[in-house]
Amino acid sequence: VQLQASGGGLVQAGDSLRLSCVTSRRKFSDYAMGWFRQAPAKEREFVAAISWNSVSIEYADFAKGRFTITRDNAKNTVYLQMNSLSSEDTAVYYCAAYGHVAPVDPPIYWGQGTQVTVSS
Repeated sequence: VQLQASGGGLVQAGDSLRLSCVTSRRKFSDYAMGWFRQAPAKEREFVAAISWNSVSIEYADFAKGRFTITRDNAKNTVYLQMNSLSSEDTAVYYCAAYGHVAPVDPPIYWGQGTQVTVSS
């Protein structure tokens, strides 16, 4: 299973970015998807997750009100819209695929990551 993340880049504080993640996984619509990030010298942390039918969505506290996770099952793609970015959001962002319709267990597949750098 391949997960290809894209959309990262260098932006200024206050700007927005939209990350995308396309997966080759069969029956993409049967599984929850999520985004994680890892900043330099820090552990990977959860950002957001979305259930198979987009009914259940979870966010880390730092993402609430600024980030929006969505998915397009027809395109096997999950998105992360990030607004009001700050330097603290600088990290490598990873998309992840869960083994169930909801994110009840750790992800089982990971993408390669896309770098997001926010200059202050």
